[in-house]
Amino acid sequence: MDKVLHRNSKVVVILRDLLVSYMVTGILLLLLAFLMLKTDLSGGILNGGILVTYVLSSFAGGFLLGKSAEQKRFLWGLGMGALYFIMLMLISVLTNSVMGMEASRVITVMVICLFSGMLGGMIS
Repeated sequence: MDKVLHRNSKVVVILRDLLVSYMVTGILLLLLAFLMLKTDLSGGILNGGILVTYVLSSFAGGFLLGKSAEQKRFLWGLGMGALYFIMLMLISVLTNSVMGMEASRVITVMVICLFSGMLGGMIS
């Protein structure tokens, strides 16, 4: 019984940290939208801001999950980055916004999410 409870608590911790990661995403995207409203941001700056959002959100999720893990924190952070990317792609597919993305952009975002999560886990 303790093993089941312990396993369930890990799932809850992972889901909680993933939720925090997406809350960071929401806050940063709101900040980026506000900056777009008040200033005339170019497409390059906007794309850079979105990439920074991915980096900081995956890093935060990996860092939080790494704090909860006792060992192999970089792997837990990598897993969090993978979960973040999977959820991001799932949401993009459901909203039909991934169709315009090139494969190279999707791979770039995946690598950014994976390594940012892993870095967060390593630093934790």
